[in-house]
Amino acid sequence: MPSFSLVTTWTPASDSEPLGYGLELTNTGDEPVSGFQLGFSGPARIDPHATLENGKLLRRLSNHTLIAPPDGFVLQPGATWIATARGLSYGLRHWSDGANSAYVVLADGTLVPIATEPTRGKGHNAPLLKGAARFPVPARAPVNVSIIPWPQSVATTGERAAPAGFDLRPEGELANRAAAAFAGLVDDLFPVEAIVRPAAEAGMPIAIVERAAMAEEAYEITFAGDRATVAATTRQGMFYGLVTLGHILRGARQHPQTFIFPTGGTITDAPGFGYRGSHLDVARQFYTGAEVSRLLKLMAWNKMNRFHWHLSEDEAWRLEIDAYPALTEIGAWRGHGKALPPLLGSGPYPTGGFYTKNVVRQIVALADSLGITVIPEIDMPGHFYAALQALPELRDPNEQGEYQSVQGFPNNSLNPAHEPVYRFVETVIDEVLELFPAGIFHLGADEVPLAAWSGSPLALDLLEKLAGPEMRRKHERQFNQLGNHHGADEIEGSPTAILQAHFIRRVHDYIKSKGAITGGWEEAAHGDAVDKDKSFVIGWRNVEINAALAERGYDIVVSPGQRYYLDMANGVSWAEPGAGWAGWSGPQETYEFDPRAGFSENGLKHLIGIQSCIWSESMTDRAIFDRLVFPRLSAIAESAWTQPERKSWDRFKSLVGLMPIMYGHWAEE
Repeated sequence: MPSFSLVTTWTPASDSEPLGYGLELTNTGDEPVSGFQLGFSGPARIDPHATLENGKLLRRLSNHTLIAPPDGFVLQPGATWIATARGLSYGLRHWSDGANSAYVVLADGTLVPIATEPTRGKGHNAPLLKGAARFPVPARAPVNVSIIPWPQSVATTGERAAPAGFDLRPEGELANRAAAAFAGLVDDLFPVEAIVRPAAEAGMPIAIVERAAMAEEAYEITFAGDRATVAATTRQGMFYGLVTLGHILRGARQHPQTFIFPTGGTITDAPGFGYRGSHLDVARQFYTGAEVSRLLKLMAWNKMNRFHWHLSEDEAWRLEIDAYPALTEIGAWRGHGKALPPLLGSGPYPTGGFYTKNVVRQIVALADSLGITVIPEIDMPGHFYAALQALPELRDPNEQGEYQSVQGFPNNSLNPAHEPVYRFVETVIDEVLELFPAGIFHLGADEVPLAAWSGSPLALDLLEKLAGPEMRRKHERQFNQLGNHHGADEIEGSPTAILQAHFIRRVHDYIKSKGAITGGWEEAAHGDAVDKDKSFVIGWRNVEINAALAERGYDIVVSPGQRYYLDMANGVSWAEPGAGWAGWSGPQETYEFDPRAGFSENGLKHLIGIQSCIWSESMTDRAIFDRLVFPRLSAIAESAWTQPERKSWDRFKSLVGLMPIMYGHWAEE
């Protein structure tokens, strides 16, 4: 069988020549090969108008590219074919931006996967960074008990040797449920530490009791010699009190020179925000039900209470829908020759997956036990390429031309003027709301291209009806115009925004008719298409948009790409993995960001919380996931829980080394 290796190189533009993205394919077999093609993918995208030196660009869909050598070329054993692309959708900033999987298609159609090295940046030779950065626990810390997020009030006295574990003694049904959830959590996160154990194994007695009239997630811990009591009104409050005790125990047990276990006094606590979330994009990369469950447990250990599950994208559809089996039969899998090619590092053979309804129910039940509300997102009308590949009947059959999304997907948006679209959407909403009992449906609404539907007679007719003939003519002038030249198109005030607002209004009215709340990205607010008392929006483009939307009366969740998007790199260095379109944000910058800044007193009434967003483009390598998500997830969790005046970076960095991570990949530095 022939074999190959691939090296990719990145040379920024200079005064003397344009940027160069080099592809160096070496024949490591012992037979010459000809008539072959090279497929590769990674976050960066070859521009469709790029010149390719010493090769031919055959096909490009977003970040998947298929190229071939010049006609008649023969790659001899041990020889290397070098082709150079002079044009990318954006310049590479970090080593993970380049191709991270590749394959050769031989002349007879045989597929040969290729080992692909990380892209080499010209002038960069520092070791490439992977795995979570270690924050060592110091010999002396600013505080003597280890707790993240830091509580409202810590007034403890005395100290004792750390107990071996806790003998939980719940009183009443809510306390029993909180105790069971905590016991399951620590068994899973710390399997042989036996944090929960009976008195016969030296477990310290912990009473868990109901106390009326405390805030919903508030708790109080009282220490009394060799026992303690957790009191709260709700099971979430009891559970968070137990989590705090678990943090204190682990710190005192593992670092007795730095942290103590108290014998007296109290801890009283309640969160600053009611919405403390993390989002996970499972479309760009697939995460198994086991991985999603693990993330929920880590969120619970950080006292986060909203899981925003991003279930659909251009790159994949991940949720079983009984009425439309093609969504997962076609839209959940990528591979050479399939409706979705290998994207973002998925190789030539079929890869992917989706969540059955049974798995979703298990995950929702786990989340509920941990005090976490699951918010499903089916992103629409944009970011819909995978589903439209599965269900082409959702397109206007007379639509002409091509528009492209910022990620390079053609004609990827559900058509607001095509009536079958609404029957489809309503069926999906029905099935989704049955699975997710919180009664929230997040409809996305982000990044619709400016030229969307400009070649659709149905859309143009609707636009004329909604906004008049001049607006129709304005949109017709967008026909076959490729936008998104400097990031996602701004559509506010455009014909596209009018069409999208019509779509959002209809979908929102249907969600509302089901007694549910509509979530959306900030673009859902264009044209005031959602009722402010039945919705919330997530501000992501910049810091200023959050305060502006709150001022307009929208309930807002703050998640600026510059600080809370956990796919952004930790620093500017080429050696750091991650994205860079919104800049970079190290753990300290993420921690010290003030999500309340810029809000008026009236606006703060609409600031319901904050969330991290884990976008997955660069996370084929799960060691990159660990580096990007930790410890920044804990930094955001503390900003969501702890009042600004009680935050301290020095304290946080002394404690965060005790926090568990997802996959166990630690950085070598």
